[in-house]
Amino acid sequence: MAATSRGFASHLDFKLRRLAFHPRSHPSTSNGGLEELRKRRRFSLRGDRRAVSRISCCCSDSVVPIRSGKNAEKAEEWLFDSKKRPPRAGVQASAALPFFASSSSSSSSAAQSHFLSRQEKNYPRCTPRNSGPQSRDTPPKRDTGIANEKDWGISLLTENVKESGTNEDGSTWYRESGEDIGDNGYRCRWTRMGGTSHDASSQWKETWWEKSDWTGYKELGVEKSGRNAQGDSWWETWQEVLHQDEWSNLARIERSAQKQAKSGTENAGWYEKWWEKYDAKGWTEKGAHKYGRLNEQSWWEKWGEHYDGRGSVLKWTDKWAETELGTKWGDKWEEKFFTGIGSRQGETWHVSPSGERWSRTWGEEHFGNGKVHKYGKSTTGESWDIVVDEETYYEAEPHYGWADVVGDSSQLLSIKPRERPPGVYPNLEFGSTPPPADEPPEEFSPQ
Repeated sequence: MAATSRGFASHLDFKLRRLAFHPRSHPSTSNGGLEELRKRRRFSLRGDRRAVSRISCCCSDSVVPIRSGKNAEKAEEWLFDSKKRPPRAGVQASAALPFFASSSSSSSSAAQSHFLSRQEKNYPRCTPRNSGPQSRDTPPKRDTGIANEKDWGISLLTENVKESGTNEDGSTWYRESGEDIGDNGYRCRWTRMGGTSHDASSQWKETWWEKSDWTGYKELGVEKSGRNAQGDSWWETWQEVLHQDEWSNLARIERSAQKQAKSGTENAGWYEKWWEKYDAKGWTEKGAHKYGRLNEQSWWEKWGEHYDGRGSVLKWTDKWAETELGTKWGDKWEEKFFTGIGSRQGETWHVSPSGERWSRTWGEEHFGNGKVHKYGKSTTGESWDIVVDEETYYEAEPHYGWADVVGDSSQLLSIKPRERPPGVYPNLEFGSTPPPADEPPEEFSPQ
């Protein structure tokens, strides 16, 4: 129960370790790139044109700069770590902070399971009255995407509570809950809790809520923040929403997460914003924006996926990084497909501190008849323009869609709105301005 700083420090150890750059690689035109495509949902244009096989999640990897030497003068040698595509002018990494260590897609579920067990251990659903909440010293992890509602263990109190206390070690805690009522059947049930160490060097806060109204709108959410004795701080928010789309009148579920952490001893920090949107006819949109800084290095990444539910697919990624010495590098790609016909194109580039620029651009045109036009060039004189016999592979549908999100949203769907009196009907204000999205507190700004 003690809200000490020991737990906080254990999760934000800022000792230098290995740093790696794992870009969200796009398959290139080589055999290695083709193998990467085969790991995705298969859309074969030979034989059965609609043959689709199940694949694993194709989530974005971390964008972290790397460098090859210990001296700052070697910064111009930094490039992407291209593990998922043919070797380019890349180098290996040196030191890094575990503060920036990201969980891979394969370890994400394990991390979430660990998080759930920690939640249940620290704050069980049947916490005795008048006992304080445990210290929630769990800063967010990079590149873990959007957690499912069960991983949060949200358990709202059924009565209004306002209590506080002091633990044996001198740390203090508080917990309160309530209900807000508004027009159009609006109701928000919430629980807030937090704690502070005996010397006020560390503290944490967490809020849970559920919202509903008579239009069928339902929302489940969490916001948490904290800091430790070393000055490390973090902030995280998560939301899950059910509503009726104003144009299609279809049910839509939207999930989002924002995460941020900052070092208290170095010029280091990161910020991520993730979102997913689904409707009952298969329309799906996913994306993420990421930013990070480690002393003289900064990096950014943006990516998106859009499925219209009728076979049209758009995917794109844009990532770039720079150092204070002036070295810059980046990589971007885009693909568009519909019923086996489409295109891919991309660019990898690098700028030295002196302003010298290198780039390689490439593209593919898929005609839907087993023929693929491949072309490209670079600033060093490379060029190619060929037509080859090759099958076309791409994700025709999202690996996680409407049926999946409905199955993982049982707590959201079970939210009960206020009882509506006879003869009273909801005010459907389609086209009204939606509420502003949650933004990180000013003190957590990544800039």
